[in-house]
Amino acid sequence: MANITSQRKRIQRSDRERLENRRLQSAVKTHFRRLERAVDSGDSAAIADEHRHLLSRIDKAVQKGALHSNNGARKKTRAARLLGRATG
Repeated sequence: MANITSQRKRIQRSDRERLENRRLQSAVKTHFRRLERAVDSGDSAAIADEHRHLLSRIDKAVQKGALHSNNGARKKTRAARLLGRATG
């Protein structure tokens, strides 16, 4: 454990930021699972709704820095392929 006060604060801040990033990343994964379940069920209204929510979560995670922009773009493409699989 650090003895310097500023370093103790920095460690606490890093922990808070890490937990926030994990929460945002986990939310993206959860919405992916929801979209996959909606695609399997075949309900077009649920698919569109879950796709919209997923894209919003991805954008927020990228904006806050929890995901790299290229990673966010890749996840959006994956979501679009799932959407295409449902409609096509």
